[in-house]
Amino acid sequence: MNKHDEGRRAFLVSVAAGAVAGAGLAPGALAQTAAPETTAAAPAAAATPVHAHAANGGHGAFLNDDDSATVAALAERIMPGAPGKPGARDAGVLNYIDLALAGAYADQEDFYRRGLAALDAHCRATYGEPFVKLDDQRQDEVITALEQGKAAAFAWPSAQAFFNTVRMHVMEGMFADPIYGGNKDFAGWRLVGFPGAQPLFTPEDMQKGLAFTGAPIIGLQGQAAKG
Repeated sequence: MNKHDEGRRAFLVSVAAGAVAGAGLAPGALAQTAAPETTAAAPAAAATPVHAHAANGGHGAFLNDDDSATVAALAERIMPGAPGKPGARDAGVLNYIDLALAGAYADQEDFYRRGLAALDAHCRATYGEPFVKLDDQRQDEVITALEQGKAAAFAWPSAQAFFNTVRMHVMEGMFADPIYGGNKDFAGWRLVGFPGAQPLFTPEDMQKGLAFTGAPIIGLQGQAAKG
């Protein structure tokens, strides 16, 4: 992992550590904390539990094969994995985004369609290949262009709005409760030392800065089963 990857991971992990501990377990809380400048407001998180897809690598509710490959590659560059440190692929972020777009975030389907088309148009015009075919360095150059609003292929959504929204959804898929389809095997919570939805925790316990090392991590489904 290069220094650019380390810096990006450190930023997202630090933001997520405060969000999951202080703002609750729902994706909406992470959305408000991770990228307040986005112009595509995310609706409230769905209350209905969602699950991983049995096939197709974690997509098929909304995303087709080509779009899912692009989203997965983009998510992994936003939150890259490393030995012993889960990234977007490890946490099932693609599954989360696909299910969200087919459900609670259905009003953003056209936003994603147009954004993904503009992303590949920018990559083909600049490098002669789509985003998924570029190496890590060039993918990072594309991400920088999106962040700075310098990808000319974008009209609506703007390059910055598209990047900010995808980054927000990557954060949600990494760190929201697994009931929403991401955070596979509590990968994100383990990364930040978050204990999950422990039924006996007090507000003071949840605000402690130390990593949780007590009972097994419990999500919303596990907590409901104990009720």
